[in-house]
Amino acid sequence: MNEMSKSGQSGTTGERSDEALRLDGNAAAGLLAEVFAVEMTSAQSTCAGCGQTGPVGMLLLYGGEMGAVLRCPACERVQVRVVRERGRAGRYWVDMRGMTTLRITPSGLG
Repeated sequence: MNEMSKSGQSGTTGERSDEALRLDGNAAAGLLAEVFAVEMTSAQSTCAGCGQTGPVGMLLLYGGEMGAVLRCPACERVQVRVVRERGRAGRYWVDMRGMTTLRITPSGLG
């Protein structure tokens, strides 16, 4: 088999390299808008600490003007941190390291 060229085309087999299939994150804009532009309190989160799965609406909220910390009701491990960036309307920082999964089902799809 020949080595892949910069374009990702092989000289003999027509295979593509991973680089030829890779796009930057902007290519995911439509998917991300689809995923996060839904009502989130019914989304199912799984805690990275204890493994409990339940709706985001059941997490314990500690918050204020700057943002929010959502904790697992079983083990109290932080699942989500959301911070509003001061002076930048509509800009948020989201840390979801405390979740192993987040299952989002748009309303009406059950």
